[in-house]
Amino acid sequence: MSTTVRIEPGGDGIWIIAPDGAPTVLDGAAAIDVLVLEVLGGHLSWSLLAGQTIPAAVVDDVELAQDWLWAVYGERIAVAIADTESGATEFTDVAEPVVPDLVAAAWRLGFAYWAARWWPASTIDGITALDDRLLDQEITTLRTQCEPLFGDDEPTADDESADVVATVAASTRAADYALAAGGGADRPAGALSLARGTSGWDWRRCPPGLIDASERAVTWESTRSSGTTTVHVTAVAAPQLGSAAPAHLRPRAVITTPVGTAEAELDLVGELWTGATTTPSDAISTVDVYVPGVGAPGAPELGGPEIRRQIRELATARLHRAGTADDAVDAPLLAEIAAAASDSDF
Repeated sequence: MSTTVRIEPGGDGIWIIAPDGAPTVLDGAAAIDVLVLEVLGGHLSWSLLAGQTIPAAVVDDVELAQDWLWAVYGERIAVAIADTESGATEFTDVAEPVVPDLVAAAWRLGFAYWAARWWPASTIDGITALDDRLLDQEITTLRTQCEPLFGDDEPTADDESADVVATVAASTRAADYALAAGGGADRPAGALSLARGTSGWDWRRCPPGLIDASERAVTWESTRSSGTTTVHVTAVAAPQLGSAAPAHLRPRAVITTPVGTAEAELDLVGELWTGATTTPSDAISTVDVYVPGVGAPGAPELGGPEIRRQIRELATARLHRAGTADDAVDAPLLAEIAAAASDSDF
């Protein structure tokens, strides 16, 4: 599990320990595959898609972090950081975990928190949702295993797994949803269909459990009737969404045209979010779905559809191997094992 890391001062008593290319919490923006843990005296982070097992660390209190620095990175690195003045220059060393089981449990805990927020549940693409209760139970178990990272601290609201707005429900087949998503919206008799489109959506802009994670989840159709252009938007609901969602979590669709934008509030009708609005132009540039107040509007989406594709492939691969006994760092979570067992495709 050993790997070469760079160690460098970040100013104001901060130290950075990171494998080459690894993300840290000091980065300007984080990709959606980054796992993060807040620990005593700092933060740990991993790139999920890069298969990184040794974390990067940003240490803001060396004294508090000493025990886990030794356990995660080895004695040489822990001593070097404790003995070196904050103005020292960058150096490299080999991280050799003294307690590899702690490193493995920390990765699994980071992944469990990540899965509670970013797991790409999709009926269209056949990716089974994870049971929130199983995730919460495993997070509690893993925090106990990772006690040297947290001391006696209890989980805070920020540490707990992200709230999912509905309970797990039985889903229909992916083909049924794909047909519903691609069928187009009802339109007034005599209306002229101008254009149609299908797309994914920025996962950062909605809380988990609202919208299917597929790149085919959002469809739209623009129509022309009585001199007015109307865009009808449909988004497939997430497979774990129940019959209702709180009003403040209802998604909206923003339609961008060359001369302006328009917005439509989406209502849940069966397993679909639907809505319509008039637009200032017949030409539709983009249709984006979001929940007000979620994410960072205007912030760059690192990777976009490509990184979402990679995450869906990773989730599918993990479900396919979920039934195999595995003691690797990235062994399946109990929620993944249960999800795979509940779906005959896995």
